[in-house]
Amino acid sequence: MIVQAVLPLVVEHGAAVTTAQIARAAGIGEGTIFRAFKDKDELLDACVAEALKPDSVLAVIAGIPLDQPLADRLTEAAEALSAHLERMGALMGALHSSGRLKRGEPRKGSRAESFTAMREAITELFTPEDRLRLPAEQLAGVFMSLLFSRRRDDQAGLSTAELIDVFLHGAVSA
Repeated sequence: MIVQAVLPLVVEHGAAVTTAQIARAAGIGEGTIFRAFKDKDELLDACVAEALKPDSVLAVIAGIPLDQPLADRLTEAAEALSAHLERMGALMGALHSSGRLKRGEPRKGSRAESFTAMREAITELFTPEDRLRLPAEQLAGVFMSLLFSRRRDDQAGLSTAELIDVFLHGAVSA
């Protein structure tokens, strides 16, 4: 509960967030923070671990109806993955800019495990299809690579719908 209340504050204030702000946001006394966490650093570490967890995006992807057209399933998944990455990036950016995280600093949790879980969830979106040219797991990996390689500030880049159209139908029109 405390971590969930703190996440928006950390995005806004970075490591400069105060325990008084944390307590107010969580609706608890300041002393309660230190009964749950050794210090503010441990709480910030818990926030990073929470932000890196793919649980919420996996739940959204699992809830995508498989009876929709594949393009619609992939669009929903792309939106969920993009939102997850934006939340994660906002938190990590705030901590980095406030001096809490350094580039290349090891983080708790496995990025590889998280990526694998997300790829497996995307793989499930391909399973109803009987016209796939490649195995569903391989297509899920390619799709995620395309999605994750897009730059958010690139105005000349493809929209999600365009990216999915090119992914599904290729670059050459029939």
